[in-house]
Amino acid sequence: MSTENEGNEGTAAEAVPSAPPVPADAPQGAPGSPPEPAPTPVAELPPTPPHAPHAPHTPPPNPHAPQSAAEANWPPPSPPAVPAYASHGAGAGGPVWGAPPQPYAPEGPRRRGMGGLVAAVAAAALIAGGIGGALGYWAADRNGSGSTTVSASANPQDLKRDPGTVAGVASRALPSVVTIDAQGGDGEGGTGTGFVYDKEGHILTNNHVVASAADSGQLTVTFSNGKKYGAEVVGRAKGYDVAVLKLKNPPSGLAPLSLGNSDQVAVGDSTIAIGAPFGLSNTVTTGIISAKNRPVASGDGSSGSNSYMSALQTDASINPGNSGGPLLDARGAVIGINSAIQSTGSSVGQTQAGSIGLGFAIPINQATNVAQQLIKTGKPVYPVIGATVAMDEKTGGAVIPDQGVGGTTAVSKDGPADRAGLKPGDVITKFNDTVIDSGPTLIGEIWTHKPGDRVTLTYTRDGRTATAEVTLGERNGDS
Repeated sequence: MSTENEGNEGTAAEAVPSAPPVPADAPQGAPGSPPEPAPTPVAELPPTPPHAPHAPHTPPPNPHAPQSAAEANWPPPSPPAVPAYASHGAGAGGPVWGAPPQPYAPEGPRRRGMGGLVAAVAAAALIAGGIGGALGYWAADRNGSGSTTVSASANPQDLKRDPGTVAGVASRALPSVVTIDAQGGDGEGGTGTGFVYDKEGHILTNNHVVASAADSGQLTVTFSNGKKYGAEVVGRAKGYDVAVLKLKNPPSGLAPLSLGNSDQVAVGDSTIAIGAPFGLSNTVTTGIISAKNRPVASGDGSSGSNSYMSALQTDASINPGNSGGPLLDARGAVIGINSAIQSTGSSVGQTQAGSIGLGFAIPINQATNVAQQLIKTGKPVYPVIGATVAMDEKTGGAVIPDQGVGGTTAVSKDGPADRAGLKPGDVITKFNDTVIDSGPTLIGEIWTHKPGDRVTLTYTRDGRTATAEVTLGERNGDS
């Protein structure tokens, strides 16, 4: 998993495998002939090299590149187990059964002498029916019970889904999930997802979804019922990859999604993702929490900085266009914002990566803190230790170099790290109880906290291990 230094260009979105073929409709044969089976669809997936996670938003379509949409099946045969933790926060056809109907043929002239035979057959049928009815009554009377059949309702709306099922959760959440169309003044843009954060009309999403239209573009928000609203950016946090929008003329009766507690999510918990993969709005996919505290550095290839997160990993199918959409638990509470996917790489003629079951979401606890800052001031606040760390991967820790960016001091004078006794050359190996294996991992962990939090750093110097108590400082804005 590759990471990049903050301030460098991110990795552009990679290619997706060719779209899986859609099964053809059952062929229409001549009347009375049995239907021929449709050929089994086969999708080929060319092998590709590993690739770093990237932001799964949908850029403008490439007329020469194929599009695809991944599919995911809901594995459990019964409703998913509901976690015990409480919520918090702001407000085509199937198989053909039986033989095909025979074509109608008008009855021809009746031959002489057939009347008696027809009458005899009819009489035999009536007698058989009478015997069958008598035997059925006799058996029912001896057993003391009968059998009754009930026809299913012809109206699908009469089929009620239990609130704890995937269908029940999706039906409640979909009206509060929106598809975001961002079009920049230069024609750049794409499609992403967001969700209703509060009754005032704030929409929570990813920064990379709206970045192209944030300064001089147009943002359109479409609800699941097809209604569209204009929106504007309230604030963006590039490092966190979080943005808050505000509907210009919000409708009445907005229903914010309930927010869960991402700190109490457990590996194996059921997940439901909602978004617009490849522009297919209102798509619901399912999976589980595959891992927690997964260090991820991602970029969308269009900005000069990367985002860092200590992410929730899920195998729910997430594709370009899912960015900014909610990751729900089995009750329908938001536990994360879908933000990045791992890609297998690119191949000739493909421009976007698709789901391989490795998706990453910003924990909702962190995203909520950022959203509140953006709504209040329009700018993000980042906790810092006051030291520069190298951004190399898998170095056995976060290394404080001899010099910072542009020849600056690696440890800020009188900053938190300086006051705690850290020096250039030190290698930070733990942040509280979390093992640190690289600079991006350290940044992701720091940003799960707030300025003023007191943390313990474990580091090595000249072969010796030591600890330091550090009170996190703060940095305002992305500049």
